[in-house]
Amino acid sequence: MGFPGTWMTESGSMVYRVVPKCACSSIGQIMFYSDHGRYFDGDIHDSTGGLHKWNQPESQQPIEDSVKARKSLTFTCVRNPYTRILSSFFDKIAGIQRNGKRYRGNMVPQLIQRYGVDVGSPENDFDFDQIASFRRFLLFARDTIRWRRPMEPDIHWSAMSGHIATFIVNGGYYDQIFFTEKFNEGMQKVLDAAPTPVKLDVNDAPRFNESEGHGPKRAHPVSAYFDALSQHLVWEIYKKDFQLFKYDFDDPDNKYPKSEVDIDEVHAKLGR
Repeated sequence: MGFPGTWMTESGSMVYRVVPKCACSSIGQIMFYSDHGRYFDGDIHDSTGGLHKWNQPESQQPIEDSVKARKSLTFTCVRNPYTRILSSFFDKIAGIQRNGKRYRGNMVPQLIQRYGVDVGSPENDFDFDQIASFRRFLLFARDTIRWRRPMEPDIHWSAMSGHIATFIVNGGYYDQIFFTEKFNEGMQKVLDAAPTPVKLDVNDAPRFNESEGHGPKRAHPVSAYFDALSQHLVWEIYKKDFQLFKYDFDDPDNKYPKSEVDIDEVHAKLGR
C-alpha cells in the first residue's frame, strides 16, 4: 500500500501527508523553498522534480525509507470540516479549473441533471442560488461517501481522518498536526523543528491559493449554508474529523478548533 498522498523534501528534512483543501499548495511551496531557497514556478501540484511525491515512482523508496525509520519530521494539516466542504464546492463544483474546463469532465453536468445543482457560469458572472445548490451538492457528497454512488468519493470532500489514517495504518507516525486556521503558527513550528537547509519565516512567505479566482466567491456566512438537514449530513460524513481535530460542530461560524489535537488519540483511533 505504501504512503499515497505523501510528499517529502529532497533533503529528507520533513514528510507531509497531503490533505486536500487544507493549505496544501502553500505547504508544498514552503517545503520546496526550504530545500532550494526559491519557490516552484507554477502550481506545486504540477511539479515533477525538486520535491519527492509518492505518485512519482522514483520518490517512493526514499519516502518509505524515511517514514519507516522515522528519519524526518512528519506532519499534516487539518481544517474546519464546514469551511473545507464549502471550499470544495466553490472550487471543484462551481469553479472553472486551471485547464479552463469543469472538474472531472462530466461530473458537474451529472450533478445538474441528477441533483438539481446549479452553478452558474463565467458568462453570467456565476449568478446562482449558492445555498440551495450547495445543499444539493452535500447530498451528492454524502451519497458518494456512504453508498459509493453515483461515483467513488472524491479526495477533496472525503473525510480528513481517512486521508490521515492511511499513513498511520501503513506504518507512519505524525510528529505534528496543525490547523489551517492557525497556519503561520503551525507551519513555523514544523520549520523550527525540521533540519531544513534553508531557513524561512512563514510570515514572509506568500500564500499560494491555487483555487482562487477560478469561480464564484462565497456570498454568505458559513452558517447560512447549513440548515438542520445539512448539519446532519455533515455530522454523518465528518463526525470523526470534528471529534479528533476538535472543531465546533454546533457553531458553523466558529472556524477555530476548541483545543489542540491530541496526537496520541489520533494514532490510537486511526491506527486500528
